[in-house]
Amino acid sequence: MCKKRLVVNPSCERFQTLLNDLPVAFDKSSSSIHKARNELKVVDYQNESLVLKSFKVPNLIRRCIYTFFRPSKAEKSYRNSLLLKNFTPLPVAFVEYFESGLLANSYFVSERYSYDFTIREPLLDMSFPDRDEVLRAFARFSLELHDAGFFHKDYSPGNILIKGNSTEEYQFKIVDVNRMQQLTLDSEMRARGFEKLWALDSDLDIIASEYEQHTDLPKGFAERVKHYSNKNKRFKNFKKRLKGKPVND
Repeated sequence: MCKKRLVVNPSCERFQTLLNDLPVAFDKSSSSIHKARNELKVVDYQNESLVLKSFKVPNLIRRCIYTFFRPSKAEKSYRNSLLLKNFTPLPVAFVEYFESGLLANSYFVSERYSYDFTIREPLLDMSFPDRDEVLRAFARFSLELHDAGFFHKDYSPGNILIKGNSTEEYQFKIVDVNRMQQLTLDSEMRARGFEKLWALDSDLDIIASEYEQHTDLPKGFAERVKHYSNKNKRFKNFKKRLKGKPVND
């Protein structure tokens, strides 16, 4: 029989019955919203919607590492979300299952955030409504995140959720936060924070300009933002060429 480790947010004990047998709830759900290396499903429970993230079972070496030396991705997602409580959907719980003494399946559970779009849409669609203001609001949100001492290592378009429209104040939440650092960010780290957006230089100019207006950063911040963005693009395209895959601009 598998050994289980379940940690529940004290404010979410109402979900205890569901969490006690999470693999069954996950398998029964047909509402898959993302499936790649890991899979995300939506489960409705007591008139509330939750997102269940199932992490791929790691290889043997990583099973040993996550069992004895490092927290699992599920635990890091939960712990980091607690730290980032003003920036993420509410973390509900994480659960780990162990086979033969080693980590096997693991899950992270959070509230489902009812967002309208991600930052990807305005970055890709030049005619997106109120586009410039969305980008400027995103810059202010990023500044708030950085000022709070958080560096999201996967600050990519699909992980930045946005609610609102041109007549409302835009609200942002970030997800996939198991790879996150907490530190005091210098200007270089702040510039690097936008490197994974895969954005046009002109859009990065808008974002960096708004970001700079609310700081005392040294001159040339926008150029550093674009430097790190283009460096990341070159690296990713180099890896794609090695694999014979088409590259992106």
